[in-house]
Amino acid sequence: MKLKIAVIGAGPSGITALKNLVDQGLDVKAFDRNSEVGGNWIYSENESHSSVFETTHIISSKTLSQYEDFTFDDFDPAVSDYPSHDELRRYFQAYARKFNLYPFIQFETLITHCEWKSPEAWEVTFEKNGVSKTETFTHLVVCNGHHWKPRFPDYPGEFSGEFIHSHNFKKAAPFAGKKVLVIGGGNSACDVAVETSRVSKLTAISWRRGYRIVPKFFFGKPSDVVAEQTKWLPVKVRSFFNQLLLKIMLGDNKLYGLRPVTEPFGSTHPTINDELLLKIRHGKVKPRLDIKRFEDKKVVFEDGKAEEFDSIVACTGYWLSHPFFNRDFINYSEGPVPLWLKMFHPTVSNVYFIGMFQPLGCIWPGAELQSKLMAQEIIGKWKRPENIQELCEKEVANPHYKQIDTPRHTITVDFHLFVKELKKQLPKKYVSKMVVAKSQEKELNHS
Repeated sequence: MKLKIAVIGAGPSGITALKNLVDQGLDVKAFDRNSEVGGNWIYSENESHSSVFETTHIISSKTLSQYEDFTFDDFDPAVSDYPSHDELRRYFQAYARKFNLYPFIQFETLITHCEWKSPEAWEVTFEKNGVSKTETFTHLVVCNGHHWKPRFPDYPGEFSGEFIHSHNFKKAAPFAGKKVLVIGGGNSACDVAVETSRVSKLTAISWRRGYRIVPKFFFGKPSDVVAEQTKWLPVKVRSFFNQLLLKIMLGDNKLYGLRPVTEPFGSTHPTINDELLLKIRHGKVKPRLDIKRFEDKKVVFEDGKAEEFDSIVACTGYWLSHPFFNRDFINYSEGPVPLWLKMFHPTVSNVYFIGMFQPLGCIWPGAELQSKLMAQEIIGKWKRPENIQELCEKEVANPHYKQIDTPRHTITVDFHLFVKELKKQLPKKYVSKMVVAKSQEKELNHS
């Protein structure tokens, strides 16, 4: 049987999936609704698929955010410690050029439906220039990302001012002279609060729980590089030391008027931000509690405090969405995600999910390893365990971190443990070839 593989998406996960399939000489076609490679990192001032804004930088360092097959040094050694959205866009497009991926990508194409027919067949329907077409593939690789469908909060009452999601926030300028309320304590929320505070009349930030704010640098080094030194420790022990280091360096949240952290380290995603605490102490950002209700342009908080705002920016995350599947077939929008290694379905053997995990770190190195493992299985050099259903259930029951029960925390993994688990599955002979090839390439580059 001739293999024919469809890849949905040409973002960071999609291109490494494509690259590793092309490496094996497979017949593969990737589909992307954009006109270029880069996915979420293609910034536009207009509202689009992308959720990055004018000043977005990645929250993990370049050291732990690069592909093994094409590092940032291979691309541009002068790249920032925490690359900007433009540096990342150029990096992903350079990756696609280096491995000649463009001939395998059909751009400006929207996948509208994927129907599983058998362990050897998927019917994939896509639309380009208003014309719909259906093709049959033996395998389906899902890389459509999980930061594109906004999740809005639900509070009593109605707010009559401007109410947008961070997905639609592009720059701070439109908020000049306005009173702005930012909802959320994650990375986007803190970035939006910092940026709007530069131009707004007032910026406040509302938290429903306490969040840990982690600086981007410790002792002059990227914080994730410092944390990597303890990756050999058990997660609980490592988390204890990370928590202790943060407390020593920053003190308690109450010193900044913020809600205290009540959950153990790892129970929620840490927020990586160097400026929020400074802005708070400078009086530029005002901490607020959770929202109780809306009354016209007035916001009433849970402590009874009421304020009027011109604009609200909800930085409240995204739905995990696959609109091209029938909801009764695959739907991970709420509840657990029973996929082994966050990629293998318990019963459908010819579908792979690449990059659909949220590490305490960066997605792309793990997505690259997932892609290598997928390619090895498709060409018959690796076989998935027979007890795949049991492994899926076990992974859901035993996550790396015991996190709070919210839809955002269904796909969390520990970066270092996840990478280790994936490398453990890859054939040792194959991993050795990867290491040797990379070493030879570096020698050539420096000769």
